[in-house]
Amino acid sequence: MKPHKKHHEPLLQQQQSNSELSIQSMHPLKHFIGNSDRNLSKPNSGGHNSTVPGLNLRNDSPEPFNPTNPTIIRVNGLIKCFGLNRVLDGIDMEVGRGEVVSLMGQSGGGKTTLLRCINLLEEPSEGVIEVEGEIVSSGGTSLKRKSRVALRQKVGMVFQNFNIFQHLTAVENVALPLLRVANLDQSEALRRSFELLDMVGLAQKALSMPPTLSGGQCQRVAIARALALRPIALLFDEPTSALDPESSQEVLNVMRELSRQGMTMIVSTHEVGFALEASDRVIFMDRGKILDSGSPDEVIRCPRTQRAKEFFGGYVRHGGPDLAGGSSFGTDVR
Repeated sequence: MKPHKKHHEPLLQQQQSNSELSIQSMHPLKHFIGNSDRNLSKPNSGGHNSTVPGLNLRNDSPEPFNPTNPTIIRVNGLIKCFGLNRVLDGIDMEVGRGEVVSLMGQSGGGKTTLLRCINLLEEPSEGVIEVEGEIVSSGGTSLKRKSRVALRQKVGMVFQNFNIFQHLTAVENVALPLLRVANLDQSEALRRSFELLDMVGLAQKALSMPPTLSGGQCQRVAIARALALRPIALLFDEPTSALDPESSQEVLNVMRELSRQGMTMIVSTHEVGFALEASDRVIFMDRGKILDSGSPDEVIRCPRTQRAKEFFGGYVRHGGPDLAGGSSFGTDVR
């Protein structure tokens, strides 16, 4: 006879001494799930013109990008050293409200470190970083701990390997920052969490545990969680690198729709198709420096530096799917 397995009790139902996560009942959520048929279990067949059912930032949506939009992230002279290794070497970059910037280049070139410095997950060694006019790091001195929490509410981050809690359901993962950081009441946290999952096509997976979800679904839960605190910008660290092509397409569809709705995004990626279609600008990095920056067409199809020509050469030489007139939304260059 098999030993009896302990039934998982959702975190939002548990009684906890600090009452931070003590939602009594999931019945309202089950009611919502029963009335929703939106999901993204398979990518739409409409190629790069397909849309994501239910995804709508509603009142959270900023204006679409315009070159005259104000700068919300500014980086000047950024240097980051790990011991004697200078990983970032004098980075200068500005990102306007609603702009989508793709960081491209060889693995190990500093793209991830740049994102982590913007969010102060890594301490910059030198240089200045500003977010909405506030200096968050200057000359190696950065915001104190409390202020970093506020910064990360403004600038969310989506990681390569999801970083969602395996012992929590999808909706609990999304609700966690709403309860612990935003201090929403329990019913509002539930409502908002379900709405966010619905936005990324996962309404019917709200009560699922991460081990039962595909990689693409886990990454979409992570995106919903990053959107929970209504950030002004999102940082994506190679969000499809750990995914199969089909799951990658699910995640890229959501990111493309966020781009259309005006979410400011800085994306470290090897997905040339995404960069060509969804980006306003591509920045090519190599060995901690920015070697090229401009429109996706300029940087990918007509690179100005020899190193960029070498990096994108295979794609251009073989006429990647997008150059041939089809969709290259998932094309990966490594």
